[in-house]
This record gives sequence, structure tokens and C-alpha cells, in this order.
Amino acid sequence: MATALPAALRTKGTCCVIQDRPSERRADATAGLFRALADPTRVAIVSILRDAKDPVCICDLVATFELSQPTVSHHMARLREAGLVESIRSGIWAFYRLRRDLPAPARRVIDAIP
Repeated sequence: MATALPAALRTKGTCCVIQDRPSERRADATAGLFRALADPTRVAIVSILRDAKDPVCICDLVATFELSQPTVSHHMARLREAGLVESIRSGIWAFYRLRRDLPAPARRVIDAIP
């Protein structure tokens, strides 16, 4: 929240007092979330995982996006590093789902994806 200063108290470059600056840790976490979602393919993958009733096999994502398996794995690694998805291994296959313990702000961003 910012509070405007009366004109008589303003100095060059200071129009208001910022009272609630986000912590650096919170700002870094939020930026990481947006970096992970800055790619259209990753946004689409998150949307698919959000709407899926069960974990999704990486082979289905490869077929859906007509991308190579290494490319899809790269996207999944970025989403995993951002803390958005988790994987479940079954034999040679990896199944993905959104993390169940997503922070509320991340959940709101994901729920806002059309």
C-alpha cells in the first residue's frame, strides 16, 4: 500500500511512502512462477494437468504437442523446478500432476488460465 505525501513534503523522486514492500523471497518465488509459465507450451501443459482427473503420462504430452520427448521433458523439468508439478514413476514411464500442496497464489494463477 502506498500513501501519497502532501505536496509540501514531497521531494524529487518521492511522491508517496511505500509501506508494504513484498519480501525479496516472495518476489523471487513469484517471479519464478511467472518464468515457468512464460512459455505457451508450459501454460498449455499446466492447463491440461489442472483439468486432468489422474496423472498424465509424458507419452500423452509428447503426442498432444507433437514435440520430441526430450523437449517435453525439458518443459516438465522447468515446471518441476518451479514447484508446480510432481512426477510419479511407473516402470519406464513418468506421470505428472500438479502438486497438491501448491501455495494459494500459485493456485490462483493456474486457475485463471483459460
